[in-house]
Amino acid sequence: SQPHIYAAGDCSNMPQLVYVAAAAGTRAAINMTGGEAKLDLSTLPAVIFTDPQVATVGLSEEEAHKKGVETDSRVLGLENVPRALANYNTDGFIKLVIEAGTERLIGAQILAPEGGEIIQTAALAIHNKMTIKELANQLFPYLTMVEGLKLCAQTFGKDVKELSCCAG
Repeated sequence: SQPHIYAAGDCSNMPQLVYVAAAAGTRAAINMTGGEAKLDLSTLPAVIFTDPQVATVGLSEEEAHKKGVETDSRVLGLENVPRALANYNTDGFIKLVIEAGTERLIGAQILAPEGGEIIQTAALAIHNKMTIKELANQLFPYLTMVEGLKLCAQTFGKDVKELSCCAG
């Protein structure tokens, strides 16, 4: 509230995440020296480092509905992700939430061993306003956990259980 006082980290009203504190600190330093740096938290990913990891970005269906946004969503169990099968660890899922009218990706929730690694790709897709079809048509490396994001995106138009291992 005071233009000459700058804050970052735990003393601010921002999310209590180390990467938010670091980014806010950098911007505070820029602003103290006459700059006008802003911090965009609109696609802030968050991870809980349990086993499996819990990761989220954007809006859940409930949050979207509270904002008056109609949604559609799909949940892909990890038993449909080749890397999870190869790792003998299929406990978990990937959930994608889209805005019904535009088919734009607006949220992702992931429960997976590498959920924290996967979520950033979803964050970039949301930040760049990708539709679910655009995400589904991206090339993802085979036999990676992040490929599960593509497979989940494909479930909006296909039954991924019917596809071959590398089907685009």
